[in-house]
Amino acid sequence: MVTAIILISICVFVVMMCLLLLYCIAPNTGRKSQMTVFEEKYIAHRGLFDNRSSAPENSIPAFKKAVENGYGIELDVQLTSDHQLVVFHDETLKRMCGVERILHKCTFSELQLYTLAESEEKIPLFEDVLKIIDGKVPLIVEVKSEGDWKETTKVMAEMMDDYQGVYCMESFHPFAVEWFRKNRPNIIRGQLSTNYFKDEIKRKWYERFVLTNLMLNFKSKPDFIAYNHLWRNQWGYRLCRKFFDVENVAWTIKNSDELRKAEEVFQIIIFDSFIPDRRIK
Repeated sequence: MVTAIILISICVFVVMMCLLLLYCIAPNTGRKSQMTVFEEKYIAHRGLFDNRSSAPENSIPAFKKAVENGYGIELDVQLTSDHQLVVFHDETLKRMCGVERILHKCTFSELQLYTLAESEEKIPLFEDVLKIIDGKVPLIVEVKSEGDWKETTKVMAEMMDDYQGVYCMESFHPFAVEWFRKNRPNIIRGQLSTNYFKDEIKRKWYERFVLTNLMLNFKSKPDFIAYNHLWRNQWGYRLCRKFFDVENVAWTIKNSDELRKAEEVFQIIIFDSFIPDRRIK
């Protein structure tokens, strides 16, 4: 009798833990139809760029090329120390500008002292990039978590209030996505993630576990999951796809073979490093 009670208790506990996990990872699935416009075009990662040319990543020429070739655009925004919203990916300027400085500790004027990669291009203001895109192609805006992520999120949202084109936001920071859920509920929002262990991202082990397995979805309720396609079989993400009819975004596809495999799982494709054929859906 005691053994039976113990077994029943264990089963109840396991069931409760499974239900709790599903509750934690559950996204919002009620707005998939609004993502169709992003499915219709491949999305150019940081514009249609080549860091060895005059059109480096997240530059005005790269965005112009993406628009001219009919690709959607994904880009990254951060705030400078003087509260200017710029388009740039890394926390530091080392990789793209060759100097050991942290972007969010620089003023915009200071950033204009440096050029991007092997070009003469400078780090652009987000408002200038929006003038180039001008609603011509779908836009995915990633809010970077470096610096004051909450202020970055707020400034970006306010700037986009008057934007006439189709756009959505995404972030690795679940609370930035949650901010949009609470303050701009009509805007499509996405949770960016990856396998934080295999990508060796520096965080506490439990933070890596929670973020890898999307366990804060219950707070942010993302409309889509943008996941590193290399780790698409990560168990937390697989459970999310299996139990919920979620919209899936692949980042970042770098050749035709990766593209072919990714399209078996993902509805939206973000690419760089090659030129895919135009998408027909």
